[in-house]
Amino acid sequence: MQFYKIQVKLVAKEQEENGRRIKDERIKSIKIAAAEYNGRVRDCFCFVSEMDAQRADLGVIAKESVEPTAVARKFAEAVGLEVWELSAAEITLATLQAMLGRASRIDYIEDDDDVLESVGLEKITGHVGRSLRFGENLVEEKVEKEELVRSVEKCFACETLLPELDRIYMGKHATRVLGHPVHYIVEADDRDVRREMYQVILNALHDCGRLVNRRYAFLDFRPGEGYSHAAYEDLYRACFGGAVVARFLTEGDEEDGESATDAHEIIENICAMAKSYRNRVLTIICLPRACNKLKATFYDYLDNMAFVEVREDFIRGERAEGFLRRLAKEQHVRTDKQLLAAVQGDQPYLAAELREIFENWYNDKLKNSVYPQYKDVAVMHKTQVKPEHRGNAYDELEEMIGLGGAKAVIRKALNYYKLQKLYAQKGVKRDNPAMHMVFTGNPGTAKTTVARLFARIMRENGLLSKGQLVEVGRGDLVGKYVGWTAQTVQAKFKQAIGGVLFIDEAYSLVDDRGGSYGDEAINTIVQEMENHRADVVVIFAGYPEQMEGFLQKNPGLRSRIAFHVPFADYDSKELCEIARLIGKKNGMRIEKAAMEKLETLFESARTGHDFGNGRYVRNVFEQAKMNQATRLLEGDFDDITTEQITTITAADIMEPPVISHAEKRRVGFF
Repeated sequence: MQFYKIQVKLVAKEQEENGRRIKDERIKSIKIAAAEYNGRVRDCFCFVSEMDAQRADLGVIAKESVEPTAVARKFAEAVGLEVWELSAAEITLATLQAMLGRASRIDYIEDDDDVLESVGLEKITGHVGRSLRFGENLVEEKVEKEELVRSVEKCFACETLLPELDRIYMGKHATRVLGHPVHYIVEADDRDVRREMYQVILNALHDCGRLVNRRYAFLDFRPGEGYSHAAYEDLYRACFGGAVVARFLTEGDEEDGESATDAHEIIENICAMAKSYRNRVLTIICLPRACNKLKATFYDYLDNMAFVEVREDFIRGERAEGFLRRLAKEQHVRTDKQLLAAVQGDQPYLAAELREIFENWYNDKLKNSVYPQYKDVAVMHKTQVKPEHRGNAYDELEEMIGLGGAKAVIRKALNYYKLQKLYAQKGVKRDNPAMHMVFTGNPGTAKTTVARLFARIMRENGLLSKGQLVEVGRGDLVGKYVGWTAQTVQAKFKQAIGGVLFIDEAYSLVDDRGGSYGDEAINTIVQEMENHRADVVVIFAGYPEQMEGFLQKNPGLRSRIAFHVPFADYDSKELCEIARLIGKKNGMRIEKAAMEKLETLFESARTGHDFGNGRYVRNVFEQAKMNQATRLLEGDFDDITTEQITTITAADIMEPPVISHAEKRRVGFF
């Protein structure tokens, strides 16, 4: 898919009447003619973005490769524009969106969202659900091979990238793109080096006619992040004729890419798209250097595809010193013996390592030579500041509102597990500790959210190999027929190996609904907990009273549970903070009077039966947004300000209606 901006100079005419009515009629005429034209032409969508008497900006969305100026001339003629001259430039999706937005505001098109949906771009532009986060760029229009060779030498990738550059330029340039015989894996620890390497590849392929588009998308992803299969597919469709650069970020993770297990789903999705569209879209996968296990994960999904691996070189001696001199020159400082002495003989270095050496030297030089008044200020070293727990998930847990009791037990459990690992490292023999837990709390107290974070915390601290959360209920564990239940439970444990098996409303396994199957499930769970005590954490969750009864019925189960984690109901002030946080995430603020009304409402609601804690807060907030919409639209629409749109007032706060348990949840479209 290609996007173009066409700048048109119009044929000069005698001075026309310039009234508002005349302009509106002309805009309406162009809008009608454009709709008729786009109804006839299936492979392109054309529109006027803005226009005056001398010039016009046109947009072209082409599903296949086209000659944009020829398409623009036909469209201009169809909508009644007399063209003197025009020029075309390929643009990114962001620029296209801006042009469509202007066209919609001026009324050259009906609605920019409808256009994006009609060409299959709604899932990646933020107009439907959670949009895919990605960026775009354009390769240079024309670049010489000699210039690319200098770039390769600059980023120290001569051993593998220079031979590939020769292969790309070998033989005649293609007159049309037939497909991609190979795709690429780029390996480098330094982000700047990775970027330089894949830009060399893209520039060379476009220069040789092996890429239609100058536009390419780059997608950064980390362990634990992911989007729907449909979103990735829409991204690849939007990149027909171009490239997708998937950049896997593992900063802070263990060596050798163990974190690939956390990104299993996203890797599978990207690889599925790469295979499906291998001849329409070039795929470049960027990884840290020598990340063998992560690379093997990609290859497991990319069978029958050919990949050229290019990686940064190790550099030493004079080349390493030259790299340091170049960094110093970029900062307009002179090198000295101390900096160059940091490069030890024939020891090999990567660019990231040399960059860190330079940054440490440069910071020391600033403090001691350039600004000597700071030379006595102590420098913080890694050994001086040592976090108690490593990983973003632990920070997320600590930042959650309330949950003091749950956080304390989680912290205690984590320290206990880490101590057991230390015993093993020191050669002190210890039995594998039971890691299983019970979460007790009322609805809406964040039990499932904390379970997900706990799984990630265990993974980030090296206590579980994968850290995935497998969430199940009675229906996922109890089979329909005799003999099925044990196999079903065993399959769920197998799925949870290296992570957490979260059994919600666990007491339902032993209720009165056919107890024999439930008993079979419990017996199998107890056995599997023993079999997988080192590689699966089981968390049983439910209401406090029911969970106590559940454990009393199963003394063997109780003995295998190491930690009981209580989730207390939120108080009214904590519920107000949750409301404030929900508002912030929605780009809205709650005024002081509204917060006071919320606190009173929450204090009253807390005493009610089946109070939903955080869920209740979300219901109140959603109701307030609907009340706000009604209030604003009953006034003067044209006078509504941005501040009014983003503010919840006391008038918007109302207690949500009570929904009867007999009422069935409606199913419909989002």
